[in-house]
Formats: sequence, structure tokens, C-alpha cells
Amino acid sequence: MSDDTWDFSGLRALYFNCTLKKSPEPSHTDLLINISKDIMEKHGVSTELIRPIDHDIATGVYPDMREYGWETDAWPEMYKKVQAADILILAGPIWLGDNSSQTKKIIERLYANSSELNSAGQYAYYGKAGGCLITGNEDGIKHCAMDVLYSLQHIGYTIPPQADAGWIGEAGPGPSYGDKLDDGTVVGLSNDFTNRNTTFMTWNLMHLAKMLKTSGGIPAHGNQRSKWDAGDHFDYENPEHR
Repeated sequence: MSDDTWDFSGLRALYFNCTLKKSPEPSHTDLLINISKDIMEKHGVSTELIRPIDHDIATGVYPDMREYGWETDAWPEMYKKVQAADILILAGPIWLGDNSSQTKKIIERLYANSSELNSAGQYAYYGKAGGCLITGNEDGIKHCAMDVLYSLQHIGYTIPPQADAGWIGEAGPGPSYGDKLDDGTVVGLSNDFTNRNTTFMTWNLMHLAKMLKTSGGIPAHGNQRSKWDAGDHFDYENPEHR
């Protein structure tokens, strides 16, 4: 099939690069993100990349931490971009076998808004697709991906098949994803396993996001907090009342 067969125009994807490096310092994670972004952009998806560390995002689990003693908080404005996106990809490095502090901060701030409701009375992130990309020098890709993907689905994102990809080098000090070997080869870019999984993740996110958008999101029955609070319990029968 030609590329024209797969048109995802109208979809928006937001990437968070949760590196610990401020711009314009080069980020190995950026290189892996770019593989995914390039595929999306070729097929009409509007993409945006944010490095959280470049912004004054307060720490906390409330929508606006300025209401809790912080002088500044960039998250409320950033959250508008999150809500406008059909696809969210959290990307970042492994440190001490775990996700970076910036990854954890973004997950906490996403969680802060997760109790908000959409127009159908569902939680705020219903109808959106989520995935993740991980880079590092030591083992831990699957552990980090599990943390991210669990968190995203728990707050309402829909996770497609094979929604994670990553790259790690040998255990111990050694070349990182974007480092060049003596022959000029970029270490991570030559890894077929990573390239394949990143490509599959990207396509699965686009397919799922389009399916969700076309169908109007997750059906709004059996999952509406507003109706539950109003007394409609969607066929749930309290065992104590049987």
C-alpha cells in the first residue's frame, strides 16, 4: 500500500523528553524520539516535543501548585497541550535502574488532573492513547516501561499493543544511544530490535488514536464518575444488599 493509504491528519501527538539535560545540550533520548516523530509527521500527525526540565514545573499532585505555596508552576499551561493531544509519549533515560526524576514528576502532574471529567462525564484522559520510549546504559527498559504504562492506563489513557520501545547498552560504563563508533556508526540507530519496536509502537499509537477519535472515544457507559456519584451504578449490585 502507498503512504497515502495511511492518513492521520487531524491527530496530535505530544512527546515529553524527560532527560535530565537542559536544552540545548544534546539528548540521546531525543534521537530515539525523532524516529517516532518522523514517522508520525510523514502521515499527517501534528507533533510537539517538550523537555520538562526546561520549564519551571512545580513538584506535587495538585493541578496548580501555586495554590499550595509554590511561586511559579508551568504545569497548568502545559496541561492544555496534554489535553489537546490525542497521543502522549513519555520518553526518558534510566538512572539507577529506574525512570528519571523528570519522568516521575510528569506522571505525578498528569495524575493531579486525572480526576477532572470530560464532556461525557468520564475521567479526563479517556479517549487518548499513550506509550513510552526508554534509553539507558544498564538493564531496566521493561521495568521502566511497566511503571510508565501502568501509570498512564490507571489515569485513563488507552494503551495499544507493544506500546513501548527502548535501547540499552552493555552493563557498566560504555557508549550511549547517540554515541558514534570509530567507523562513524551511531550506536543505537543501528539496532534493528529498537528500530522495529519503535516503529511498531508509533504505528500502533496512530492506529489506536484514530480509532478512538473516529468512534468518539471510549463508550460512555459504565465508566462515568458523574453518573456513579449520582447513584447510577451500571448493574453493580452491592453484595450486602443481595
